[in-house]
Amino acid sequence: MHTVKDMTRLDPNPVTRYRTKGFPRQEQDQPGLTSATIPRPDHGEESYVGSGRLTGQRALITGGDSGIGRATAIAFAREGADVAISYLPEEEDDADDTIGWIERAGTRALRLPGDITDEEHCDSLVAATVKAFGGLDILVLNAAYQQNREGLEKLTTKEFDRVFRTNLYATIWITRAALPHLAPGSSIITSSSIQAFNPSPGLIDYAMTKAALVAFTKALAEGLGERGIRVNAVAPGPIWTPLIPATSWPDKLPTFGQDTPLGRAGQPAELAPAYVFLASPEASYVSGAVLPVTGGKPL
Repeated sequence: MHTVKDMTRLDPNPVTRYRTKGFPRQEQDQPGLTSATIPRPDHGEESYVGSGRLTGQRALITGGDSGIGRATAIAFAREGADVAISYLPEEEDDADDTIGWIERAGTRALRLPGDITDEEHCDSLVAATVKAFGGLDILVLNAAYQQNREGLEKLTTKEFDRVFRTNLYATIWITRAALPHLAPGSSIITSSSIQAFNPSPGLIDYAMTKAALVAFTKALAEGLGERGIRVNAVAPGPIWTPLIPATSWPDKLPTFGQDTPLGRAGQPAELAPAYVFLASPEASYVSGAVLPVTGGKPL
C-alpha cells in the first residue's frame, strides 16, 4: 500500500495552498500530456487519504488518465473502488501512471484506450468494465475537448464536430450503454464547467457543450430518480491540467486563474473530493445538482 501525506498538513489557507502566481507560457498539441505540463499538476498522489467511502464500488471514468480524471481515479481507488479509465491511445504514458496509482491503492484497475467520438467504442467501454468488474456502480463522464477559437467565422465544421462528439455524443452513448447495468444506489457524474454559466468567446463551442451537460444532468436526474440512480454534475473553474497548455492560448497562462476570488488556479486534487462526495452514500439525497469548484467564482 502506498503511504500518503496527511491532507491536514497542507497549507490550510486556500489562497496560498497551491501556486499563487501564473504559469509559464507553453503550448502542447491536443490532448496534452502531464509530463510536458510545467509545473506538473497535483492529482493528490501524495496527499489524498481515503476512508472506505466507496468500498466495493465499481467505477468507469472517461478521460481518467490525467487532470481531473486522474485525481478522481486516485481518490476513488483510495476510497475502495475498482476503477476503469478510458483515454486516447496517445495518452498511454499518462494512463500507465494512473493505473499504477490505482493498483497501489489495492483495488482493481482497467485501462480502456480508444476514441470516444466512435459510438462502438463507447459501447465497448461499458461492456469491458462490466465484464472485468462484474458490474458498474459509478459512471464519471469527464473526457472533454476544447480549443481556443479566433471568432465564430473561423470555426470549421470539422472542429466543432470534434467538440460535440467528444463532449456530448459520447456522453449520451456511454450513458445509454451503462443504464441497463446500473442498480439503485448507482451514481452518474458529469463534468460540466463554469463555462456553462460564464462562457468565454474563445471557447464558444466548448461552452455550448458544457451548458448542454447541465440540461442533460438535470433531465436525467429527474428521469432516473424513481430507479434510485442519482445524476449530478461538477462545474470546475480554472483548473491546471494538460488541457490548458493544449488549448492554444499561451499568452493567457501567466494570469490563468488569478481572476478568481481566491486569486489562483485550482489543482485537480481539489476537484476529486467533490466527485467522491457525489458518488458516495453520503450524497444519497443529492441529485440534479451542479456542484461548483471554482475558487469562489459564482455560477
